[in-house]
Amino acid sequence: MVTRDTAWPAGTPCWVDLGVDDIAQAKAFYGGLFGWDIQDGPPEAGGYTMCLLNGRPAAGIGPKMGPAEAPPTWTTYLASDDADDTAARIKAAGGMVLMEPFDVMDVGRMAVAADPGGAVFGVWQARRHTGIGVANEPGSLTWNENMSRNFDGNKAFYQAVWGYTFGDLSSEGFRYATLDLGGRPVGGIGELGPDFPAEVQPNWAAYFAVADTDAAAGRVGELGGIVVRPAWDTPYGRMAVLSDGQGAMFSVGSGGAGEGA
Repeated sequence: MVTRDTAWPAGTPCWVDLGVDDIAQAKAFYGGLFGWDIQDGPPEAGGYTMCLLNGRPAAGIGPKMGPAEAPPTWTTYLASDDADDTAARIKAAGGMVLMEPFDVMDVGRMAVAADPGGAVFGVWQARRHTGIGVANEPGSLTWNENMSRNFDGNKAFYQAVWGYTFGDLSSEGFRYATLDLGGRPVGGIGELGPDFPAEVQPNWAAYFAVADTDAAAGRVGELGGIVVRPAWDTPYGRMAVLSDGQGAMFSVGSGGAGEGA
């Protein structure tokens, strides 16, 4: 387990939140699955809620941003010491800033961007809200990975913006690397190769730790969600890909999966 009360180093996946149509349904689903204590924010937060695990911030749930037809989705935020400078670096490296940096009350400054491969992510400059306060504990974030059909271009982009180095984990037919800061992995980056269906969009995927992957997958159906990919064993633990029933997909893992934060 990792706990933290200060800002995460720049480039670290430091926060995740869900943009969704039915917040009440999402609160019931994720509270039931992960045991989160989900607390409504103040009126000026516009319906945004904070998901706590053992009293520490684990994730956020809020109204969906963007056009009405956009699907509900989990967004990964990468830490920044200066959101405005990071936005400029994103543009210079060939990315697109979808929402220019803006203040979020007194809790931080953020931007939303897309990489050259088309995956959307957030940028978070911490102020009062420093990001996740607990990681690698059942019910908390344990890994984030970027998947696209522009593996080489995305590697060059993220290295230019955040200075990552890479640890190669590729195997035959699958290209994948860790995103390393200070000599340790903080996330992953991979290629959506020809075996992935065309409808799979470039994305930043969030993985949450659970005590028992099979039990979590079984619980999803009871809560109104869907098992997208049943549990399977990997060298990094037992994983499953799930959907919350509104269309937002995420992964869970047990037995040492991820541990990137």
